[in-house]
Amino acid sequence: MSTGANIVDQDFFEALGYRHYVGDPFADDEVLRQQRIDRIYDTYIDEDQLRVCDMTIAEIAENLEKRPYSSREFIEQMAVYLERRGNYGQSVVQAAYQHQVPIFVPAFSDCSAGFGLVHHQWNSPESHLSIDSVRDFRELTQCKLASNYTGLVMIGGGVPKNFAQDTVVAAEMLGFETSMHKYTIQVTVADERDGALSGSTLKEAHSWGKVDKATEQMVFSEATVAFPLIAGYAYHKGNWRDRQPHHLAELFTKPQPKVVTV
Repeated sequence: MSTGANIVDQDFFEALGYRHYVGDPFADDEVLRQQRIDRIYDTYIDEDQLRVCDMTIAEIAENLEKRPYSSREFIEQMAVYLERRGNYGQSVVQAAYQHQVPIFVPAFSDCSAGFGLVHHQWNSPESHLSIDSVRDFRELTQCKLASNYTGLVMIGGGVPKNFAQDTVVAAEMLGFETSMHKYTIQVTVADERDGALSGSTLKEAHSWGKVDKATEQMVFSEATVAFPLIAGYAYHKGNWRDRQPHHLAELFTKPQPKVVTV
């Protein structure tokens, strides 16, 4: 689960050969605008290059069957595009595709991809593809059902957080017997007192039947400080060495499980 900014504006953008540059948060934004430089706090990105990224998404859409797609399906096609152009750089989109790891971006249009898809639909009003967020939710629920137990590690919050947590409730609504997420970690600087989703606690999520409060941990920290420590601990502990990859993307080439009547 991710955001469009991470997957498209950052990863896919750089896989196309473009870069982000160290900038100045106190720069004159009018000067930057005139020079077609977009600022993301202290990072710069070339607007003209970003337009190429937009139109690459439009090109991918124009060459696919015109129907609703989950974000996972479309992101796989982005990886196929990179493979065809001989891209062998460090791309999350491409690596996930090669290892059959599905990526979901429930708010897919809230990024450079949105501009490309708007262009595609505007110029093909009678026959175009669309991104189906309900299909995202259904496919995520399939991932939950296919696992003996699940855990969540969340960096930030927002829409990806809610979709991931809600798979438990969705599975129960469909008539399946399932368990709450066995463990959950969230790294965030958001505060629960403003009522927003990103800062809602995992303890609160237990009341909805989403996560087990016995093994949840809120980490109130800037992500680039906390997450490397967590990832380093998990890597050096070494339990991953005896685990087999799940290849969850293969789920979507198989029949869906039948609903159990309760």
